[in-house]
Amino acid sequence: MTISSVNNEKVKYWASLKLKKNRDKDKCFLIEGDHLIKEAKEKGLVINTISINENNADFLVTKEIMKKISDQKSISDNAAIVRYIPERKISGNVLILDDIQDPGNLGTLIRSSIAFGFSNIIMSEGSVDLYNPKVIRATEGMIFNINVIRTNIIEYIPKLKDAGYKILVSDVVSGNDIKNESCNNIALVLGNEGRGVYENIKELCDEVINIKMDKACESLNVGVAGSILMYEVYNGRISNSR
Repeated sequence: MTISSVNNEKVKYWASLKLKKNRDKDKCFLIEGDHLIKEAKEKGLVINTISINENNADFLVTKEIMKKISDQKSISDNAAIVRYIPERKISGNVLILDDIQDPGNLGTLIRSSIAFGFSNIIMSEGSVDLYNPKVIRATEGMIFNINVIRTNIIEYIPKLKDAGYKILVSDVVSGNDIKNESCNNIALVLGNEGRGVYENIKELCDEVINIKMDKACESLNVGVAGSILMYEVYNGRISNSR
């Protein structure tokens, strides 16, 4: 189907998905670029494809329309409307995020989670929207390979404990070296960029862990710190399996 008017009702709807309330209403979001579309297709999540030049797309549109629905200054030739990613049962190591706010940090942590064997992310209800376009882009398609559950983490941590998970919480100042921890059934808690982890969440954790680094550096970006911690757990698992 060819659409040439920016005032077309479908175009208005696609553009409306820039807002979280509209994404949540229909449980779908818009993605841009061939790589993201390929990843979404592999998971069977694509509802419709939109293109400036591909005749086999569901909707053939003008550049003006793509500019209207796009969240980027430099538009892609292709886009798609995609279903929300279904939650799965927890299996494997878990990353727990306490009110992470920056889309780039969340995107980085999703990519690192996939790289280092943390196949599940538990996000607090106060964290940045998983389907924020900046988050989507920052994941480089890895969002379609991670199990993300948005919930009350204070209520969820005891369930992980009952399932045999050891709950670790990161701290900038002190704590045990992450290299000394076991490698399996780990749930790692990371805190908000400004205030860290809430005290009532820390109290639920089994152990405080820390990245050993030069004292000249007071702290690390949460995306960087989380990536290092997950790498150390992953590296310990690989070393123990040899």
